[in-house]
Amino acid sequence: MTFSSVLDSIDGIVWGIPTIVLILATGLILTIRARGIQFTKFGRAFRSIFKENEGKGELSGFAALCTALSATIGTGNIVGVATALVAGGPGALFWMWIAAILGTATKYAECMLAIKYREVSPDGHVLGGPFYTIEKGMGPKWKWLAVLFAVFGALAGIMGIGTMTQINGITSAVNNAFDPNSAHIAFTLFGNDYTWATVIAGAVVTICTALVVIGGIKRISKVAEKVVPAMAIIYVFLGLSILIMNAMKIPGAFVLIFKSAFGWKAVGAGAMGFVFKQITDSMQKGIARGIFSNEAGLGSAPIAASAVQTNEPVEQGLVNMTGTIIDTLIICTMTGLAIVIAFYGDIIGGVTEWNAGAQGAVLTATAFAKVLGGDGHSVQFLLMLCLAFFAFTTILGWDYYSEKCLEYLTKGNMGPVKAYRWLYILAVAIGPYFTVNAVFTIADIFNGLMAIPNCVALIALSGVVAKETKAYFDKYPTL
Repeated sequence: MTFSSVLDSIDGIVWGIPTIVLILATGLILTIRARGIQFTKFGRAFRSIFKENEGKGELSGFAALCTALSATIGTGNIVGVATALVAGGPGALFWMWIAAILGTATKYAECMLAIKYREVSPDGHVLGGPFYTIEKGMGPKWKWLAVLFAVFGALAGIMGIGTMTQINGITSAVNNAFDPNSAHIAFTLFGNDYTWATVIAGAVVTICTALVVIGGIKRISKVAEKVVPAMAIIYVFLGLSILIMNAMKIPGAFVLIFKSAFGWKAVGAGAMGFVFKQITDSMQKGIARGIFSNEAGLGSAPIAASAVQTNEPVEQGLVNMTGTIIDTLIICTMTGLAIVIAFYGDIIGGVTEWNAGAQGAVLTATAFAKVLGGDGHSVQFLLMLCLAFFAFTTILGWDYYSEKCLEYLTKGNMGPVKAYRWLYILAVAIGPYFTVNAVFTIADIFNGLMAIPNCVALIALSGVVAKETKAYFDKYPTL
């Protein structure tokens, strides 16, 4: 049995039907208990983003949102969507949407609870997140569950979503832009060739990461406030250009996505059938990659939200829930539609390798170039820049999340936290030398392990969510 097959087996267990049901059920329960807050308070949530808050904390509401977005808008939006579509078919995008719609209520609840149960020291230092939500909200007897979440959070940052997937996505995009034929080999490792483009890009990102993460949360948030809005605008512009130029193909793409989500798949000479395995594959990959992308239910965003300068937990919960809308329902949808539109004819025609064997960033870049036309080089270069900034800020955001998990585990002892920073930087350095499938599978596993204790706590505290939400809107019926 190969290492890859072992990872796939573990991933299949972690992301089996029970986990999928737990995540969807959490979102549904919180949607009901919060009275459909993602629909009824949609406009108010976006207006709250730029509101100046007063209270204890280290960050403004906008800075916390940007820090959270810096960790969510990353390779999941470009590479993750592509890998989901390859593994689960076009229908995976549908399940990403379902997870995001329900996940918006989940993101609201987990961020609101993080502020309610956070700890603020006399000097203003804040520590909060699912570990304190579990320990203080559910009671000391559940501390083992809080510890479990913190352990998985620290491991997820250093071994999966925070480091290897991000740097791997950056180096793949850089290599595709500058040396697509891999003509300039730097060295060979375990039978795999690595180009100079990969080596140089990996070294540059590692150095930049070291310069920022050593500075802590305030430096990370300053970088995020400047980079996140700019990179999102550039990528949205590219995505909108594709959709506008191919507006006539969008309805057909949606039909294909919906059919694929419920079991239809072109095979052989075009045979059709409702296949249970395809439905579960689409659900598993779509929901897993959706969680990878927007992190709703994962328990990471509440760690940043807990540092906000506010005395109103509900208000910051509203701000943070917009992140799921921006991340998945807007940015991931653009990526997914571009890929489906680009290869629509091949998929309908039953071509087995409709993606021409491409994976991750290369598949997305190929789709964008194919749809926009031209020589493709300028499109691939722009996409590379977007991915590089997306992934770099995700690396920064997840370092903060992981450090806070470790700080909880060590009861505030910063010695291990400082040592962890260097291990984190090392993980970034070696990330380019793993395969795309391997790093995403590892990330999926730890994401699922984090989500389980967090979702259990959210369901247990859904009554608190309902009570706090009602009290706030009774007190402040208008913004």
